[in-house]
Amino acid sequence: MANQDYVSRAPAKKKKNNRNGKKASKNSSAVPLKAKLISLLLIVLIGVFSYGLWSLKTDPSTKTPLIEPVKITKEKKSLNKTDELPKPPKEKWTYVKDLETKEIEVGEYKVEEKGPYKMQCGSFKTQKQAETLKARIAFSGLEAQVQSVSGKNGTWHKVFLGPYPRKRLAEKDKHKLKRNNINYCQIWLWR
Repeated sequence: MANQDYVSRAPAKKKKNNRNGKKASKNSSAVPLKAKLISLLLIVLIGVFSYGLWSLKTDPSTKTPLIEPVKITKEKKSLNKTDELPKPPKEKWTYVKDLETKEIEVGEYKVEEKGPYKMQCGSFKTQKQAETLKARIAFSGLEAQVQSVSGKNGTWHKVFLGPYPRKRLAEKDKHKLKRNNINYCQIWLWR
């Protein structure tokens, strides 16, 4: 528990008692001058507003509404033209007629197949790791192949699927492998 310094504190002030023995609070019944002015201003404004409404109600000039005279004009209507529709306006544009006679040019093009595709799902230093991935792919319903390739860094065992005639078929199998939690497969051209 922390020690308190009772000597350095100022003594508590005693509250004064009224004659009746009750403690007197500072400004207990006094209302500030600002509050008195605001309440007086509100009373005056409400009185002025009420007087204005009363004077509008009793003023004879506000009893009768203002009515503007309506001018009545007689138009002669011909009996023949009332049953007919007006003529359509003359068109300013010619695109409607141009569309009726326009011929569409159909371009002939040929989609070039880039070649067969393969999807490689992994490349490993050991044959055992490649066979493990091949087995996981087989459990997803696809058949993978393992190819051993010698290079500058030694022998690598690549696990791939394919060949696919179109890239869309390879992407379909790639999504199937992703659903079976086999990620990081890449689609390349067959070389």
